[in-house]
Amino acid sequence: MAQAPATPKMRRLGIRAAQALGGHSLVEVLEPQPSETAALDLRRARAGRPAPEAAKVVFLIPLVGPAQVGDWDAVTDRLHATLRGLIAQADPRWEAVICCQQRPPLPDDARISHLPFNDPEPGNDKWRKLAALCDELVQRDGPPSYVMSFDADDLPHHDLVGGMLSQAAPGGYLVERGYVMDDATGEVALAAAPDLRAPLRKPFWKLCGSCAALHHDPALPQSGAFLRAMMMHEHRMFPYLARLAGLRLRKLADPVVLYVLNHGENFGARRGRVGYKTRFVRRFSIGHRADLPHLSRDFPLG
Repeated sequence: MAQAPATPKMRRLGIRAAQALGGHSLVEVLEPQPSETAALDLRRARAGRPAPEAAKVVFLIPLVGPAQVGDWDAVTDRLHATLRGLIAQADPRWEAVICCQQRPPLPDDARISHLPFNDPEPGNDKWRKLAALCDELVQRDGPPSYVMSFDADDLPHHDLVGGMLSQAAPGGYLVERGYVMDDATGEVALAAAPDLRAPLRKPFWKLCGSCAALHHDPALPQSGAFLRAMMMHEHRMFPYLARLAGLRLRKLADPVVLYVLNHGENFGARRGRVGYKTRFVRRFSIGHRADLPHLSRDFPLG
């Protein structure tokens, strides 16, 4: 299973217009992708139904297998930093599921579990792992929640969970502002929407996959089906698909995720796609990590 292709922007506009004018039947004429059909199915299922308040946040973490990396210990060290950030959450109402061929060393915390992955198909398996995580999510009983795919080397702010649950957004959240750190240099940039002083700056959700938490109602089969279909895409598709599904994502006002680049085992580095992000850090740097004490206070930098 490969990553699903993105819908071209002009076609997205056409599908959204067709949905607004004629609903599901008119969109079908445009031959939508499976993710777009799943979004419309969820939109119809949610119509007129109040969204139940989310009781927790579920983090789905696809972890690269040891056979695909040069330094498995470095990978598990990065995972531990991410999990330390979750354990340090001010609000304890979360759980994390890590999907990998080999069970990594995990903290002794009942909220953290491992989902075995035994698919022998060669090649990049990130999206197959995300599919497995979504399948496992819908098979178990649980309360309404926010579901967030989270990379195993990103770091959560200590109030990420509490901030989302306290605001209780009915559709979910989008991380518009976040930090990007070049681990090789220690330089840190703020990713945020462009403005007059930084017209070429990018919002965080365009740079990092740990960027969207969507409301999931287990009582609706269409909810799990949509999550699975959406996560087969690159993260830049998430806001479009969520809106098509009728899930309005509230933008989080504060930087609540830190994305670490150039630590040697980034997923993007294995695909040769980190260069423009390191240039982004240089261009929009706010300083060195050593000169930004709030980062160590808010994130598990070690």
